[in-house]
Amino acid sequence: MRPILITGARIIDPSRDTDEVADLYLAEGKVQALGRDLGRPDEALVLDGAGKVVAPGLIDLHVHLREPGQEDVETVASGAMAAAAGGFSAVCAMPNTDPVTDNQAAVGFIVSQAQRAGKARVYPIGAISLAQKGQQLAEFGELVGAGAVAVSDDGKPVASSHLMRTALEYARTFGIPVADHCEDPTLSAGGAMHEGLVSTRLGLKGIPAAAEEIMVARDILLAEHTGGHVHLCHMSTRGSVELIRRGKEKGIRVTAEACPHHFALTHEACEGYNTNAKMNPPLREPEDREAIRQGLSDGTIDVICTDHAPHHYDAKEREFDDAPNGIIGLETALGLALTELVESGLLTLPTLIQRMSVMPARIFGLPGGTLAPGAAADVVILDPAERWVVEPAEFFSKSRNTPFAGRELRGRAAATIVRGHIVYQRGD
Repeated sequence: MRPILITGARIIDPSRDTDEVADLYLAEGKVQALGRDLGRPDEALVLDGAGKVVAPGLIDLHVHLREPGQEDVETVASGAMAAAAGGFSAVCAMPNTDPVTDNQAAVGFIVSQAQRAGKARVYPIGAISLAQKGQQLAEFGELVGAGAVAVSDDGKPVASSHLMRTALEYARTFGIPVADHCEDPTLSAGGAMHEGLVSTRLGLKGIPAAAEEIMVARDILLAEHTGGHVHLCHMSTRGSVELIRRGKEKGIRVTAEACPHHFALTHEACEGYNTNAKMNPPLREPEDREAIRQGLSDGTIDVICTDHAPHHYDAKEREFDDAPNGIIGLETALGLALTELVESGLLTLPTLIQRMSVMPARIFGLPGGTLAPGAAADVVILDPAERWVVEPAEFFSKSRNTPFAGRELRGRAAATIVRGHIVYQRGD
């Protein structure tokens, strides 16, 4: 393994309150040194970091890689490559595959596929319930033993409060969070987008904000009751943000994530029956978008995740009601966050890195999220000033379902290093 020396970059590591122009030396898969004028070891690959920002590799706690079952729209390998191109050194794969990732063998398969790909790290998330049916708990011990870092039935809400309580109690034994898709299915049934003026105008059945908020409140109460750690997926409403804020003020073990599409778009993106703007939870109102942005700013929402959800072109080219939910996000998330949050002055660049690297690592107990000596050599080199246009045809992902095609963004990953290896370098 050839050592890497990155010279003259702005190095930002919020885990150590570091923000300075310096060199970074990586060797043997670890961070070896950070400082000025580290010299130039003869055997090292030297990367000029002038004008670039070097930070701990980004970590996405919420992606759908579709393998096994839908390899035509994404695989572990293509998803891990897309992640690396987006600046992510690690991603966590949700269990709604076919078959569901609810047992030791299924977790082991994803681990082996990720190792074979050799791009971004992929950490499996096991299912809360067998086959995601919401009836019987999966064997958390076996899942964790095989490599799962959390449990979730994402894609389906845990409708049973009893099952959710039991999951939070059981997960405490293994020190893992329970990640929940907050949706009351009796309120959201038949809904295709947010319930509001746009859905009324389009003649589509809506999903009220209360469908999310009721389950957010329930999960926070159950986390308080059990002492378990609940992680709330893809928050989308102002009511949810306020509930999380109150829960944290009470010291309840609740963490939360938000996605770029929820801080960048509103339900107006669904105009014209644009199925690339159809997702669950749906795009909400401008006031909800602003609450999500403020939640990211003040730390109520801990992390930014993509909820990367690939779909085939034909699947999205249906009537709005029949089209599947979800968009891809791994290759646009950093640019959207830099453009929407940093360039606007809402977040500083160190705070953004905190939300996309440091906190994800801490919440799920993952390697990375720091450039401390001895830490994993998982690094992103980003160009915060580069302007580029989203061209889905150039994505490494197998799918193209994004509402951001043609949009100009500012800032993107120039290179991603995982375990001390360059797994992505733009233009190479």
